[in-house]
Amino acid sequence: MVETVRLEKDGKISRLILNRPTHYNAFNFDMIDGLACALVELAVDKSVRAIIITGEGKAFCAGGDLKWVSGFAGGPAAGFHRLAASYHLAVMEIRRMNKPVIAAINGIAAGGGFSLALACDFRVMEKSSTMLQAYTSNGLCIDGGGTFTLPRIVGLARALEIMAFDAPISSGQALSWGLVNKVVDDGKSLAEATAMARTLSDRSLISYGCVKQLLNDSFANNFESQIEQERMMLCACADGPDAKEGLKAFVEKRKPIYHSH
Repeated sequence: MVETVRLEKDGKISRLILNRPTHYNAFNFDMIDGLACALVELAVDKSVRAIIITGEGKAFCAGGDLKWVSGFAGGPAAGFHRLAASYHLAVMEIRRMNKPVIAAINGIAAGGGFSLALACDFRVMEKSSTMLQAYTSNGLCIDGGGTFTLPRIVGLARALEIMAFDAPISSGQALSWGLVNKVVDDGKSLAEATAMARTLSDRSLISYGCVKQLLNDSFANNFESQIEQERMMLCACADGPDAKEGLKAFVEKRKPIYHSH
């Protein structure tokens, strides 16, 4: 049986490679369930400090496998319900974990692949790659947190434009709109994502996790609640091992060395 999600470990970095290249890495139940399970395990793996998600072959991820959904025994709605349960677990693990998650976008990122990339903390895109919302062109509604992440990245008006017209988004357009952090030459996305992951893996995961949570929560909080949450997390960080190491390193004029998870 073909392994639909391949895990590779490189020191403190783990790579999750979507592995259905003949289907442009569109996910059936086995693939999305495998991705969700892998993310659950990596979130608590103390040897892992950064995660990269990419695709095998010529695509990052073409979204849900619509042929699989259309042939589902209980009908398309039941098929999507089955896929979305594991898909949303995967997205929630990405958003909740205190480790950086980087999407290395090689080729098309469409539909669920588009939302999966947006759920990641950082995105590196190859020059000839394309993003495509894809849901509305097929009479469907975007999922995977796309309606949450997209307007927060590009603004409400631009998000509605992307959803309504569903035009392909080039790497240059994606960069100018803030959909991706970096654009690199074809074939270089994984190398660039790995370089980013190495830099981030040397930083404090306690600090990173707190900032990530604060930024995510900021859209639901009023100002007073947000700054009080900031104060609580600042004090919690200050009482932890990373802040003690960071402050000591600052005084000693050296680079801090972080080990905590």
